[in-house]
Amino acid sequence: MLKIALAGNPNSGKTTLFNILTGSTAHVGNWPGVTVDKKEGVYKKLDEHIFIVDLPGIYSLSPYTPEEVITRNYILQEKPDCVINIVDATNLERNLYLTTQIMEIDVAMVVALNMMDEVKKSGAKIDGKALEKEIGVPVVEISALKGTGIDQLMKRAYQASKEKRKGSTVLNHCALSHLINDVRIALSAKQIDNPLFHAIKLVEMDELEVEAHKDLVNVVDEFKETFNDDVFGNDFEAVVADSRYKYISQNFSKVITKSKTTGEKMTKSDKIDKVLTHRIWGIPIFLIILFAIFHLTFSEDFLYLGAMGIIPFDFVSLQGTFYEGLFGLGSINSPGVILFNFVDMSSGGIIEAIVSAMDGTAKWAVGLVSDGILGGIFAILSFLPQILVLFLFFSILEDSGYMARIAFILDRIFRKFGLSGRAFMPMIMGFGCSIPAIINTRTLADEHERTATIRVIPFFSCGAKLPILTAIAGGIVMQFGVGNADVITYSMYLLGVIVAVLSVLLMRNTTMKGDVPPFIMELPPYHAPQFRNLMLHLWDKAKHFVKKAFTIILASTIIIWFVSHFSWDWKYLSDENINNSILGGIGQLLQPLFTPLGFGSQLKEFGWVFVVAAITGLTAKENVIATLGTLAATITSGFIANEALGGIDAVTHMISATGITIPALLAFIAFNMTTIPCFAAVATAKAELPSKKKFNYTVLFWLATSYIVSSMIYIIGTWWWTSFVFAAVIAVVVVWIMQKNKYRSCPYNIKKEK
Repeated sequence: MLKIALAGNPNSGKTTLFNILTGSTAHVGNWPGVTVDKKEGVYKKLDEHIFIVDLPGIYSLSPYTPEEVITRNYILQEKPDCVINIVDATNLERNLYLTTQIMEIDVAMVVALNMMDEVKKSGAKIDGKALEKEIGVPVVEISALKGTGIDQLMKRAYQASKEKRKGSTVLNHCALSHLINDVRIALSAKQIDNPLFHAIKLVEMDELEVEAHKDLVNVVDEFKETFNDDVFGNDFEAVVADSRYKYISQNFSKVITKSKTTGEKMTKSDKIDKVLTHRIWGIPIFLIILFAIFHLTFSEDFLYLGAMGIIPFDFVSLQGTFYEGLFGLGSINSPGVILFNFVDMSSGGIIEAIVSAMDGTAKWAVGLVSDGILGGIFAILSFLPQILVLFLFFSILEDSGYMARIAFILDRIFRKFGLSGRAFMPMIMGFGCSIPAIINTRTLADEHERTATIRVIPFFSCGAKLPILTAIAGGIVMQFGVGNADVITYSMYLLGVIVAVLSVLLMRNTTMKGDVPPFIMELPPYHAPQFRNLMLHLWDKAKHFVKKAFTIILASTIIIWFVSHFSWDWKYLSDENINNSILGGIGQLLQPLFTPLGFGSQLKEFGWVFVVAAITGLTAKENVIATLGTLAATITSGFIANEALGGIDAVTHMISATGITIPALLAFIAFNMTTIPCFAAVATAKAELPSKKKFNYTVLFWLATSYIVSSMIYIIGTWWWTSFVFAAVIAVVVVWIMQKNKYRSCPYNIKKEK
C-alpha cells in the first residue's frame, strides 16, 4: 500500500485535511517510544488504497522539539512514497520556510495551498501555477474546511508518488552554497541517502548531523575560519535561515497579488477580535460563553414557559410518562438534560426487564447482573449524551479559533505573575483529556513552567469527571431543592480553574521561579467549524468512552460488587450486611481520614461508600459514580433493593442513607477534581516530568491540594465565620512570599553592606 505523509505548520489545516481523507478509518496511537499522537488512516477513493500518516505540526526540520524529530525521522527513515506539504495560503511566506526544507529531501512532494477560500474572500490572489513553476513541485489549491480541491490533490499526489524525485534547494546563491556542495559531494561518496538535506544540516552544525558525520565537521570548521558575515558572523544556522527567508521574500512573493484595500480594510476576524479580545471585556465575555454552554448542557429549566405566558398543556399530566424527561413543570429542559433523561429511562427499563427475566434465579446471580454489571455501567453511560454535548461546544470554540484568543488574553493578564499564555493552551486542552494536555506541555521551553503546568492540568475537569459533577449536582438539587445543576457544575469547573491558576502562581513565585519566555502565537482567522470534523471528534470521544465503560469500568464494578458482598472469610453476605464486607471494612478503616472533608466519621453507617468511591476513581474517574451506582442498589436504607438506579438516583439514595450535607458533597466534588488523576494520566505525567523526584513531589502536591481545598470548602460551608480565619492565613502567606521575593531580588553586595 502506498504511504503518503501530511506535513505542515500548526494551524495550517493539516488535521482537518487528514479527517476528510481518512474519515472513519482513522485511528490514534503513539509514536514508538514517544508519547506524541500518531494519527493514521486509509484513503479509499483512488484505484488503490493509500495509507495516510498525519505528522506532528512543526515549523522546521531542526531537532529542537520531539515533534520536529519525529517528522524529520519519519520522512528520512520510513521513506513515504509522497509528502503532502499543507501550506496556509493566508500566511504563504512564513509557511514556505518548511516547504524549502522538505524540498531538499529526495522524496516525491506536493504542496497543498490550503485556505484558498479565505484568500479569495480577502480580495487577494495566489497564482498556484506560477508557484509550481518556481519551486518545481506540484501545487494544488484546496480548502480543507470546505472540502474543495481534495480529489485533485490526491490524484496529483498519487501521480507524484510514482516518480522519483531528487532534492533541490533555494540556497544555490547563498554565501554558503560552495560549502554545502562540497559536503554534499562528500556524503554522496559515502552513499548517504538524501545527501543534499544532510549536507545543509551539517553546515548548520545540526546536533544530529554532527553526531552522525563527525569526520566531516572539520570541513565546516575550516570554512568558518575564512568566513564572516556582517550580521551573523560565523553562525551558519542563522546565515542559512536568513538566506531562506530572503529567497522566499524575493521570489515567491511575486505569486501573490494583494487587494488594494489590504492593510486598510479590517477583516471580519479583526472586527470580532475588537470585542472578544477586549482588554476589559474579554474575560467576562469568555465566562458568559462558558455559562451559556453549561446552561445548554445541564439546565433542567432551560426555557421557563410559565414566565413567558405560554402554557400549551398540563405539565402535571406528563409526570411518570416518557415526556417528563423532555419537560419540567412549566419549562423545557436543556438539550443535554433531555438526552440524559432519555438514556437514563431507557437503561432503567433494560435493567428491570433483565431482572424480571431472571425471576427464579439465585439472588446472588441477580444482584451480580443488575448491580455489579448493569447498574455500574448504565450509571456511567447515562452521562454520555451530556459529555458529548459539552465536548461539542468546546470543539466548536476550538475549531472556530476562539480558544487561541483565550490564551492570548490570559497571557496579557498573567505574564506579570510569571506565567505565559502558552502554558494555558495545554491547560485548556485539559477540559477534553489530561493525557494529550500533559503531552502538549512539551511546547513550553522553561522546565519550571512546564512542571508547574503538568501539576495543575488535572484541575481542569476532563470528560471523565463530568459524571461526578453532574450526578452530585443533580443529587443536591433533587434531595435538598437547592440551586440549579448547571450553576453548581459551572461553579465547580470555575473552582478547578481558579485552584489551577493560584497553584501555578504560588509555584512560580516560590519553588519554581524563572523568566517568562516570550509567547508568540499565530491567531487563526475565525471560521465556521466543519460539521464533518465535529462529528468525527464526537465519534472518537464516544468510542473511547464506551470502550472504557466496557473494559476498565466493567471490571471495576464487578470487583466492587464481589468485595461488597463477601466477608473477609469469603462468605456471601446479603445486601443488608454490606457493612461487614471486605469493602466495608476497608472503607470504615479509611473513613476517619476524610472527616475534615465532610464525608468521614460524621456520616451514618454507610458513609464509607464515598471514601471507597473516591479511591476507585484513581483507576478511572468514571468509577466514582459507577461505584456509587453499584453500592446504592444494595443498601436497603429506605428504598427497594436491586432497584434500577441512574447516577443521580444513586447519589440521592446515598444522601438519604448517609446523611451527608451540601458542603460535604461539594467537598467530595472538589476532592475528586483536584486529587491524583486516573492512572493513565499519572503514567503520562511520570513520562513527561524531568525526574523521579519531581514526579514524587507532583503526586504529593495532588494529594495535599485536594485535601486542603476540600477541607476549606466543607469547613467554610459548615461554619461560615471560618472564612475570616482562612483569609487571614492566606494573607500571611502572600505577605511572606512578597517579602521573600523582595529579599531575593536584592543584589548580594547591598545585603552584605546592610
